[in-house]
Amino acid sequence: MVMTETATVTSKSMVNIPARLRAKYGLKPGSRVVFIEEDSRIIMIPVPPMMELFGIDREHAETMKEAMRELNAERRRESSVT
Repeated sequence: MVMTETATVTSKSMVNIPARLRAKYGLKPGSRVVFIEEDSRIIMIPVPPMMELFGIDREHAETMKEAMRELNAERRRESSVT
C-alpha cells in the first residue's frame, strides 16, 4: 500500500518531513538523509548512524570468509599457471 504525504518547499528551500514519517523512520534533529535522483523522481533515504551499523555483517561473516578463501585459492591457481 502506498501512502502519500505532501510538504511545501519554503523560500529557504527547506521541507518539513511529515511527523508520521519522522516517527516511522526514527528521524530526529541531526539525522542524515540521502537524496537520489531517478528519472523524474527524488528519493529520500534515511542514513542510519554509524554505530547502528556496527556488527551488521556478523550474520554473513562465515559466507564472506568462505568467499575470500575461494578467491584466494583461485588467485593462487591462476598465478601458478603462468
